[in-house]
Amino acid sequence: MEHLINKSTANTILGFIRNSQHIAIVPHVNPDGDAIGSCQALWRILKNAGKDATVVIPNEFPDFLQWIDGSNEAINFSGNTKTAKKTISEADLLFVLDFNNFERSENMAKTLAKYKGKSVMIDHHPMPVAPCDVIISHTEISSTCELLFRVMHDIGFDTYIDKNAAEAIFTGMMTDTGNFSYNASSPNTYRIIAALLEKGIDKDQVHANVYHTFSSNRWRLIGHSLKEKMVIMPEHKTGYISLSKKELEQFDHQPGDTEGLVNYPLMVKDIVFCVLFIEKDDFVKVSLRSKGTFSVNDFARAHCNGGGHDNAAGGKINLPLEEAIQYFESLLPAYKEQLYTSIE
Repeated sequence: MEHLINKSTANTILGFIRNSQHIAIVPHVNPDGDAIGSCQALWRILKNAGKDATVVIPNEFPDFLQWIDGSNEAINFSGNTKTAKKTISEADLLFVLDFNNFERSENMAKTLAKYKGKSVMIDHHPMPVAPCDVIISHTEISSTCELLFRVMHDIGFDTYIDKNAAEAIFTGMMTDTGNFSYNASSPNTYRIIAALLEKGIDKDQVHANVYHTFSSNRWRLIGHSLKEKMVIMPEHKTGYISLSKKELEQFDHQPGDTEGLVNYPLMVKDIVFCVLFIEKDDFVKVSLRSKGTFSVNDFARAHCNGGGHDNAAGGKINLPLEEAIQYFESLLPAYKEQLYTSIE
């Protein structure tokens, strides 16, 4: 496999690690499989290398990721703010994984902005702005977990990737590509999977740990969303699902219960753009997905105070739920040509 980073960058990262006494690792708010996978994989790798490392997460993460090695040792910033702040401020090396703007850590952003030590960002989202000493940003790579594997390979730390770290890496690669159904066309992706299998992972068990642990309430929420809340707009090749706070409470919503729900309208024939609206206390969270050339990153940046990848993005609309949906629908006519030519 060709090197991802040059020798100078590799030596810089190695120097940071070797000279550090305490290392903090942080993901974005509402961490998903790629965020938790990359953080816990790096945590295990650094532990295996004899380093003191701690993962600090902004808030809770889904139950279906809590089987990952070491995740129970991560410090929750929202639930244990004092300890989390102390861990970050006392670290002499900070790894920023799966996000490229401190604002995406929300309640943790001010603490990260005050951090004075060395820092390394590893991420695959466009337009990085986090003020890190080393920025490794590759939007063309499937996931931060894949990026992490390649960085560890390039600095010679792949020898510290054991089965537990490999399982975490595979989890992020699997979840961020929809079981390798999108953003996963590079031969290097599958070379890495082969290397992870050689570390002894059971890919079928990892898949079961993530996807075969739904609660009955989560299935009922999915059923309700598809039967009662999915709107298909064939004239705009668009679909969306909206969920109010009351509906989420009705189904005893837990973190991660709406994971993947945004993709369902995209499975409808001829639909190329879909959105999931989730009502929060004072804004509406939006998740956006697309097929072909229609950029939801551009759409989210222009209209939803957000961004992401060309075919997967997120953001928020500072309006009540019904007004947010009306606002979204009012934007669609201006995008009709792009939507109709997204897939020729």
